[in-house]
Amino acid sequence: MQKILNVPTEFVNEMLEGILEAYPTQLKAVGGDNHALVRADAPVSGKVGITTGGGSGHLPLFLGYVGKGMLDGVAVGDVFQSPTAEQMLAVTKQVNSGAGVLYIYGNYGGDVFNFDFAAELAAAEGIRVETVLGADDVASAPKGEEARRRGIAGIFFLYKVAGAAAAKGLSLDEVVAVTKKAAAQTRTMGLALSPVTLPAVGHPTFEVKPGEMEIGMGIHGEPGIRKSALETADQITEELLTAIKNDLDLKSGDKVCVLMNSLGATPPEELYIMFRHAKKTLKGYGVDVARAYVGEFATSLEMAGASISVIRVDDELLNYINTPVHTPFFTQA
Repeated sequence: MQKILNVPTEFVNEMLEGILEAYPTQLKAVGGDNHALVRADAPVSGKVGITTGGGSGHLPLFLGYVGKGMLDGVAVGDVFQSPTAEQMLAVTKQVNSGAGVLYIYGNYGGDVFNFDFAAELAAAEGIRVETVLGADDVASAPKGEEARRRGIAGIFFLYKVAGAAAAKGLSLDEVVAVTKKAAAQTRTMGLALSPVTLPAVGHPTFEVKPGEMEIGMGIHGEPGIRKSALETADQITEELLTAIKNDLDLKSGDKVCVLMNSLGATPPEELYIMFRHAKKTLKGYGVDVARAYVGEFATSLEMAGASISVIRVDDELLNYINTPVHTPFFTQA
């Protein structure tokens, strides 16, 4: 295992401690628990609280997006493991200013169970909580069964829209409505080129052989839809975008934002090669790219690979996506 560690079992605790030390003016822990983090000025008076949560190992997802213009709080689990309902409840109470709280998180069984329980506990204390699930992974379930899909990098667009709407002063019902609108227009496809090693395990938890790729592999190593010899950047991009286009039913005249995401070990140079062809391909469909993001937005430790997320936008969604943001891991002027 080639990792810079002390004690493997302290990997998450020491990581969280380091992040809090690095960004003391932007983040704070709730009740001394570094697994329950909120923006330093939480709660923000009169504003709907936007929260998320999930397992570690995906930085900048999830905690990197807590800050002005995006999220108000996050519950952090161990590597690839859900945080507890109690941690999410602590975050919920800390960000609540009386306007209600919106949960946005990926569609995974453990997260759904724990966050639904946290919402019930919050309701018992008089806090209204609503939920919008990220379920953008086209490879994880067929068209028509979108409710079974996993949430991956496309959740970035949900954070962006919900955070901007809440900062504008919209009510909880209004924020939920526009976030659901964004979720319905977001799709992601990805591929893996290498496995990952969990610090507490010490060896790869699945296999992708040198010279191979796996289309549709999940960010925890969930099986994809096909394995094959590694193809060219243009071939890979074409396959991922074709799946997104067909599932989202993109048409000439549509406007989109694109997120080209590294899963951890793939460098930005390769992402820009992919984006170059992605924009060309979308232009060939008659689709206009209104905004692009290229870099690391939702990773899987040191996994090599990439994903493409596309959100079809109208003026309302694009306006929210274009608003300023200032968080520890992401800033937009």
